[in-house]
Amino acid sequence: MGLLDRVERGIEKAVRGVFSTGSRAKVEPVEIASKLRRELDNKSITISAGRTLAPNIFDVLLSDADFTRAQEWGTPLAEELCDVVIQHVRSQGYILQGPVRISFRHDEAQREGHFEITSSTEKSNGAAAPAAPRPVVPAAPNREPTRLQPVLDIGGQRYSLNAPSIVLGRSSEADILVDDTGVSRKHLEIQTADGVIHAVDLGSTNGSYVNGHKVDGSVELTDGSTITMGRTKIIFRLLPQPSGGRP
Repeated sequence: MGLLDRVERGIEKAVRGVFSTGSRAKVEPVEIASKLRRELDNKSITISAGRTLAPNIFDVLLSDADFTRAQEWGTPLAEELCDVVIQHVRSQGYILQGPVRISFRHDEAQREGHFEITSSTEKSNGAAAPAAPRPVVPAAPNREPTRLQPVLDIGGQRYSLNAPSIVLGRSSEADILVDDTGVSRKHLEIQTADGVIHAVDLGSTNGSYVNGHKVDGSVELTDGSTITMGRTKIIFRLLPQPSGGRP
């Protein structure tokens, strides 16, 4: 069980101990994981149809005290945070040009309990560079039916549903993190089978609602369905996806 697991599951004696001294709140690993996901979504760039490039190098800028604790966490936490990045990249269909690297850095401008993340894209020696622009050639009419890509719109962010099962919740183990105190750690699952998509409540404390009706077991989702979890509203959409491109 890793550092993130201990924070999420309440077995927090080792981690919470270093966070509980002093009068100010300290930076927690789960906060870093959440901010890494946001950094990926904010800094990803669509370079062509179906290819969205995400950063793979991350620097976590910490105050004196938080940097000292980061040194104590060391490589195990950095490895777990790399796993968080890779999992989010896969769930969103992003691409990387090189291996993921996370570093903790001391920043005198940061106050204790506050931190920033900077990111960049670094190509590995064996990674292929983006293809050069090609002349545009008129294509024959596309007679293939347009495919529909299911997505979730949450707080201005769009998440593609590219797996048979996507879990939403407040835990770092969820596929899509919903930062809402009214949301359970693993609150709702989106299941896709045989072209039909269902919302399944995972025994959440406050319940899940689709179009204002409480989910009792599972509910089929259609284009425009509104999902409510805690104070968070989520719109389910089916967007045209011709030729395998991202919405």
